[in-house]
Amino acid sequence: MNKATAIAADERNLPRRLDLTTLQLFVSVCETGSILRAAEHEFIAASAVSKRLSDLESLLQTPLLYRHARGVEPTPAGQTMLHHARTLLFNLDKMCGELSEYTLGVRGHVRVHANISAIVQFLPEDIAGFLRAHPGVKVALEEHVSTSIINAVQDGHADIGICNPQVNMGSLQSRAYHADRLVLVVPKKHPLAVLPAVRFADTLEYDHVGLHSNSALYLAMRRAAADAGMTIKLRIQVTGLDAMCRMIHNGLGVGVMPHRAYELLQSTGDIAAVPLSDEWATRTLYLVARDFSSLPVTARLLVDHLCAQSHAL
Repeated sequence: MNKATAIAADERNLPRRLDLTTLQLFVSVCETGSILRAAEHEFIAASAVSKRLSDLESLLQTPLLYRHARGVEPTPAGQTMLHHARTLLFNLDKMCGELSEYTLGVRGHVRVHANISAIVQFLPEDIAGFLRAHPGVKVALEEHVSTSIINAVQDGHADIGICNPQVNMGSLQSRAYHADRLVLVVPKKHPLAVLPAVRFADTLEYDHVGLHSNSALYLAMRRAAADAGMTIKLRIQVTGLDAMCRMIHNGLGVGVMPHRAYELLQSTGDIAAVPLSDEWATRTLYLVARDFSSLPVTARLLVDHLCAQSHAL
């Protein structure tokens, strides 16, 4: 066996030779900056901690800690080790937490990341209907922007994503979910409130209340403004559509949001909705997954249920 082959074999065997206790101790030492304090925190002798860390450095053939009179701190290799050890331990805790739910009667766990449009407009009723039919299933729903949703599905942090794709989805599969029509929300006494419809370009002379800058909705608005050779006068950015309605009610600007969301939130204030006449204002929300056919059974059941509720374009 030549040297290159031997190194490759060692690298393949390395994960089997690492143990979780040592990784936890390493993280604790880095976070406390002291072997003694970490040993006290983990209820183990300091000499045992020191021995495990020395063995870990020997195994990896690189120093992980700078040792000095004031304590310890991670080397560049140690910083990399710390990052991955934290991720591994976090995922292990999450796995144990999800598996423990099966002992409580939960027969499945589906991780869904969705954008604010889907969460406000459609998912409360659609997921509630699914859980009534499948009471033993747990759906973990998190709100994210569309780009983060796509990344989470690609990386395996979410089983299913629901979003308005604004970036390259790579090899992800998609299925149409719901139509998503945008309106301009204004105070009832605003000059635009009396119009039957309005072009987005005609709203740009007014201050806008918008969502955060990496949301699919804001990205679409920014592109539309650029196409018109103009910019958005973004006076305030908020993280929720209810907050947007309250800002508009108080005269702080106009805002763009999905029509169904407006219908649900219009009681928030003295506001009105004017349809946007632009072609881009009619959108489709999509379900995305790495491979729908290879999803766990409970996730496939949820996808089938959501598709059955679909009102796509």
